[in-house]
Amino acid sequence: MTTRLWGPLSRLGLMLAVWVFALDQLSKFWILRIVNLDERPPIQITPFADLAMAWNTGVSYGLLSTHLQGFLVGMSLLITVVLWMWLAKAQSALPAAALGLIIGGALGNALDRVLHGAVADFVHLHWGTWSWYIFNVADIAIVAGVILLVYDGIWPARPERD
Repeated sequence: MTTRLWGPLSRLGLMLAVWVFALDQLSKFWILRIVNLDERPPIQITPFADLAMAWNTGVSYGLLSTHLQGFLVGMSLLITVVLWMWLAKAQSALPAAALGLIIGGALGNALDRVLHGAVADFVHLHWGTWSWYIFNVADIAIVAGVILLVYDGIWPARPERD
């Protein structure tokens, strides 16, 4: 059994992964170097959204916090390889796009762990006493990609009839 590393929709997945990675890293550069959010209190954007700095040493949403950032980087890279192999086999645009979003987000957060020892999160949604986790652009892309994969799993694209 041979493993393909490039498929008919790999270009789409790669383009989205690069776009997400770049947008994520640019947003984090802006937050850390221009806004200096790590040196100031949260900034209210709307009545339900703030820019608030948080350093995530955990897996997702601060779960399983660990000082073993190298292990998490290695896991991210391994998962990225598996997702890339899945992308190479994708037969429709929706899962290819979803995998590109997830790969770009995973690599963006992995680079944070290498550069900072934690993932830079800065978007905080809240309403009244309800508060959501603080997250970043990479997290948005990963969640969107997972939702698209679930959607495709429930309602897969049907092949066009000739």
